[in-house]
This record gives sequence, C-alpha cells and structure tokens, in this order.
Amino acid sequence: MQLWPGEAYPLGATYDGAGTNFAVFSEAADRIELCLLHDDGSESAVELRESDAFVRHAYLPGVMPGQRYGFRVHGPYEPARGQRCNAAKLLLDPYAKAISGAIDWGEAVYGYHFGAPDKRNDLDSAPYTMASVVVNPYFDWGDDRPPRTDYHRTVLYEAHVKGLTMRHPDLPDELRGTYAALAHPAIIGHLTELGVTALELMPVHQFVNDHRLADAGLANYWGYNTIGFFAPHNTYASWGDRGQQVLEFKSAVRALHEAGIEVILDVVYNHTAEGNHLGPTLSFRGLDNASYYRLTEDPTYYMDTTGTGNSLLMRSPHVLQMIMDSLRYWVTDMHVDGFRFDLAATLARQFHEVDRLSSFFDLVQQDPVVSQVKLIAEPWDVGEGGYQVGNFPPMWTEWNGKYRDTVRDLWRGEQGSLAEFAGRLTGSSDLYQDDGRRPLASINFVTCHDGFTLRDLVSYNEKHNAANGEDNRDGESHNRSWNCGAEGESDDPEVTELRARQMRNFLATLMLSQGVPMLSHGDEFGRTQGGNNNAYCQDNELAWVKWPEGEGEETALAAFTRAMVWLRRDHPVFRRRRFFHGRPVEGTHDELSDIAWFTPEGAEMTRGDWDGATASAMTVFLNGNAISEPGPRGERIQDDSFLLMFNASPQDLEFVIPVNHGKEWQVVVDTSRADGLPPGTGVKAGAGQRLELRDRSLVVLQRPA
Repeated sequence: MQLWPGEAYPLGATYDGAGTNFAVFSEAADRIELCLLHDDGSESAVELRESDAFVRHAYLPGVMPGQRYGFRVHGPYEPARGQRCNAAKLLLDPYAKAISGAIDWGEAVYGYHFGAPDKRNDLDSAPYTMASVVVNPYFDWGDDRPPRTDYHRTVLYEAHVKGLTMRHPDLPDELRGTYAALAHPAIIGHLTELGVTALELMPVHQFVNDHRLADAGLANYWGYNTIGFFAPHNTYASWGDRGQQVLEFKSAVRALHEAGIEVILDVVYNHTAEGNHLGPTLSFRGLDNASYYRLTEDPTYYMDTTGTGNSLLMRSPHVLQMIMDSLRYWVTDMHVDGFRFDLAATLARQFHEVDRLSSFFDLVQQDPVVSQVKLIAEPWDVGEGGYQVGNFPPMWTEWNGKYRDTVRDLWRGEQGSLAEFAGRLTGSSDLYQDDGRRPLASINFVTCHDGFTLRDLVSYNEKHNAANGEDNRDGESHNRSWNCGAEGESDDPEVTELRARQMRNFLATLMLSQGVPMLSHGDEFGRTQGGNNNAYCQDNELAWVKWPEGEGEETALAAFTRAMVWLRRDHPVFRRRRFFHGRPVEGTHDELSDIAWFTPEGAEMTRGDWDGATASAMTVFLNGNAISEPGPRGERIQDDSFLLMFNASPQDLEFVIPVNHGKEWQVVVDTSRADGLPPGTGVKAGAGQRLELRDRSLVVLQRPA
C-alpha cells in the first residue's frame, strides 16, 4: 500500500478522483492508525505519521469511494485526567461523509468492563461498531437553485423522513421511509398542494440507536443522538450505505427544490451519542475526550446541560471548527437551505451561563455561507437559565414556545390569557422588537414532534406513555391540553364535533398570526399517537403518519388546513414584515389604525376589558390599507381588510361588527362548520350587524380593498 504525506486540510476523507486524503485531529494521541476495512472482516492498518497542529494526515493513492475505514488511537487512558484513548476501539471519523452498518451492542464497544467500570476494556470493537466510508463528492445538480423563500412567505412543515412516508399508500414498499420517498411525486404533490414552502426534517445526521432502547425492543426513532455530523443517516437510504445515502439525499433535495420547497435540517450540535462516563467509545471520546466534551471539576465525569449525558465543549476551537465545517458542508455540498438547532441554548454555553455573544454566534454571524441561510433556534436547554426565548441574536429566528403555550391556553379556556394572546397573535413584539428583530423572528407553532399531536391535544388531559417502558414518567406532564370531555377516543358525537372544531381553531389561529407558521406532519389529517406525548422511541405505526384513504374527517381537516394556508399566502396583511403601530400609517390616506381591538359588542377594548378575569372573546381589525412596509420595488402594498372574531368562551356569543371600519363584509372562515366554510359560500354582513358565534369558534370576515 502506497502512503504519501497528504495534507492536513480538509479534515476527513477527501477523494480527488485518483485516491483519498485522510486527516484527523487529536491532541491527546501518541499515535493514530488508519484502518481500511475489508468485507471479509480483516483490516489493513497504516500509521498516520505526518502531523500539523495535532492533525495527523496521509494520502493513499487508489483508495476509492465505498472504502470503509476507521481510526485506532494510541494514547493515555486516564479517566481521572479526562483522557480515554484505547487502540482496541475502532473509531469513526468525526468528519465522515457517510457511515456504514450499525452497532451490535455489547461490552466490546465500551472502554470499561460492565462489572468493573474502573477497569480498562481491551476487547476489539471493530466487529461490533460502525465504519466511516469514503464518498464520491461528484453529483450532477443540473440547474438546481435554492428557492430562497422570504420568511414572510414561508410555511414550515416539520416532518420525519420515515414517519412521513412509511405508510403512504401510493409509495412503493422499497421506497417507504427513505430519502427517495421525499422525492416521490405523491409526497411532493401533497406538500405543494398544502402550500408548504419549507420541509423541516427531523435529524438526518447519522445517529445511534441507544443500547438501553435496543435492549427494551425500542429504537431511537426521533434521531436526536448524533454520531456523524457530516453523514446522512444510513437507514433512510433505499440504495445502500456505502455512500449511496449521500447521492439519495442530494437527489431528494434537488427534487424538492424543483418544486420550490426548501429543505431545513434539525441539527443536534449540543451533544453526541457517546453519552456520559458509562457510555460507549465510538469516536470523539477515544480521539480526544477533553477537547470535545465539557468535563466537570472531576474530569472523570461530563457536564450535561442536554439531558443526554454529555455536552460538546463550545469554547474549544476544534469543536467550533467542526460545527462550522459541518454547517458549510450541508449548505455547499448538500444544498440545504437552513437549520433548526436543537437545544440551542447549549450552543451559547461557553462556561456555565448562557451567553448570547458566545463564540459560536460570532462565527455564524461572520460566516459568508452559514449566515445567509435560515437559522432557527430551539431557544432552551435543560440547564440552569436555559429558557432563552427572545434572547437570541438578531439574525436568528426562534421556536416561540410562549406562542404555543398562550394559544393552547386560550382555546382550552384558561382564564386571563386574552391579553398575552393578543401579543402572540401580532408577532410577540415583547420578545423581538427591542433588539431590532421583526415579527418574522417568531416561528409560531401549536404542536411539534415533541408533545401531543394536534388531535391528541384536544383528546387527552394526561399523557399516556406506557409503551415507552418508563412507567409513564417520561414526557411533559403539563401539556395545556383539554380532552373536550372524554379521555381518549370517543364515539360521543358532541365530543368528536367539539374536537374537530378545536383543531380547526388551532390551525386557523396559526395561519392568522403574524410570524412564521409551522405545521407538524400529519396534523392536517388529525393523526394520533394514542396520547403518547414523547414518541421518541416508537419507530412503528404509533408514530408514523397514517395517510387517509377515501373521504372522511381526515380529508375535511386537510382541506381546511390547505384553505387557511392559502388564505395566508394570498394576503400580506397576515404576514407583515414589521410590527403593528397601533395608529394610522402615514402616507396611506387612511384615518383608520393599522390594527384595532374590539369587545364582542363592537366597542374598542379598554384596559378593564383586557384585564377581565373571564375575558375570552374579542374582535381584531386588520387594516389592509395600512401596511407600512414597501414591496420589493418600493411600491406600496395594499390588501383587503379583515375582522378576526375569537370566541374562546364555553357559550355562544353575539358579536357586533364594528362601525366606522367598513360597511360591507363577507364571512370567509367559520370554524364552527365542519368544512370551515368553502370559498364563496359565506354570508355578507354590514357595519353594526350582529353575528352569532358558536362557543369555542373563530370567524373571519373580509372587506375588499
């Protein structure tokens, strides 16, 4: 085997058409062996003798795409000093572009013996662990272009690759649950018809199925257990796992782009799958434990602000380089359009506190590639001070957990939520305006993968997580849900009708709110998880989307969801780029305020109305003639005006259409109707006229510009 010196950059395995350059960082290692793995189970090892700034490297002519490899690191194994090198463990390349195989759980993949955790384990892990793969970087992207959909036109759809596609009746069996399924016309057709502009995929970085879950007959379904930050998860590929997963993922992105749909990845840069001090040795731990992980004052143990056993060391330049290299790779080579950062508050923890000006945010801000894509934070973690909604830097958007909680409270009948609901409906200026951000910084959602589905939100008061094997202790206990009078499935027509109405209320509210709406996959069909609000380990029909076959409640809800999405897309008054002023807008020649608030009796709201303990109903006027932001060429934007009537009370109420805000209106949405009101069928009403709203319902009236 020829061995040339090679280069220290780029890190990872880089194929150039004639051979492959290998480069790996470790400050702790005394020696590093590159092991080429053969199909008969044997391996060929060469020592990486060249070293530049702790990066060992070599170039091997003739090593081609599809070659499996790993590293063996010779160095100190002293857990009390934070070092855990062990040459008996075959390690994944942190920069591997593809990973083959799965872990065969047993003592060999651990650095210690199960019965004696203080004793070093020298069993060879190679037959039981995964392998890195050399990939071919060349791909015919054709005329692929990123859609670059503006945030004010964006409708996010959070989905799981397998969960979305596994049960679709029009997909061939061999494609279900794969990247190729995302590119199938049946999936793309549904998304485009629904009005989705961005597919936010739950983790597709290579992840690990936990030992504990495997022993229990379960699986890490959600995928928040990353081991490869550059590699598409191999079990989502229908073509193979020797690099084919890269080609299949790229093909899916290309097909989605052709349909005008962006691809956003849910990424987990806060921790890895190696867990705490009792976790397996798969990659980072064996390469340079102290450089990759946050250790406690006793370096035997790991600082954990993620609830997973470890946290990456965000003040390490090597960790920061790896994360930034990963982000750039997914944008430049894989053509993704943005990222949603799981437990993003952890990324801000340079030491213990959350610092919004940490090195990570500085790097993102100045990066010419990463700074130009969509950046979405899950603005919390499980550490002290970890709830940071509203505190991320100006270029970031955030999952708005306060929006979710307030909207749920309103429609379940929680007293005193009306005033805060008004703030959430109008873009949460209390969270974002003070640092120069706009309403579009708020990613609005009612449900997501974590928690109840939309149907379960209106069907269960309590979580039902027995299938997870943790005696129902896992998952959130305070869900702000309401079962509408019966726990779980019900044949009572009054209960089922109320639940359907509540689902329409949530969907309509989401699409009428300022900010960026996000739907959770299958909610448009009213999918259920049987009350399980933490289906992270349920890789089965409990968590997979059940697609409707034939006519029924599911298809009616999908039609209503589609109508609400398109109502939003057709009318800029629902997707303003600036906050409301609460007064007439200069230069519009309109004396009416851009927004106004009324009691059901048609009188303007007073402080007493807002503070009323039982306040649960109001009318909102949105002035389409008072949009302050200009169009793309500086032109004035004009739209129809709307009245939004919210009746979250348990009684039917009469609403008076406000006078002096338009003479003629037409009802265009009525959630009390099973169809939500198809276009052109709504009644017309005039100023001062009374409309009766069903209990727990929402009506939208439209007045032409």
